[in-house]
Amino acid sequence: MRTDIKNRQDISEIIHKFYDKVKIDEEIGFFFSAIIPVNWDQHLPIMVDFWENIVFNTGNYKGNPMPAHIALHQKSAMKPEHFNRWIELFTKTVDELFEGTNATTIKQRAMSIATVMQIKITNASEVK
Repeated sequence: MRTDIKNRQDISEIIHKFYDKVKIDEEIGFFFSAIIPVNWDQHLPIMVDFWENIVFNTGNYKGNPMPAHIALHQKSAMKPEHFNRWIELFTKTVDELFEGTNATTIKQRAMSIATVMQIKITNASEVK
């Protein structure tokens, strides 16, 4: 039986397994390797901070992901199907590992964040 997300270690497990999927994904993996090669040793702890803050309001994440994603979009357009694939992989990862209130929360927040990010990226592109 799966348990609910309880702490940073659980968030870290989700994030590491999720990005293991992303890295090899045929639809979105190229964003992280060919378009803007990611330094995973730097990126993963930041993502753990981000998602830990989302679920547990820790205040550990101090940043703004939008400029980096807008820059990425300018190099290679992020389309609705890319966001949908990201959500699909994220949700699948959470569902494989956890269930409960926090698991539901992180999936709902991921969907909300992806939606807002997609809108902001589209709006930023249209302004130019």
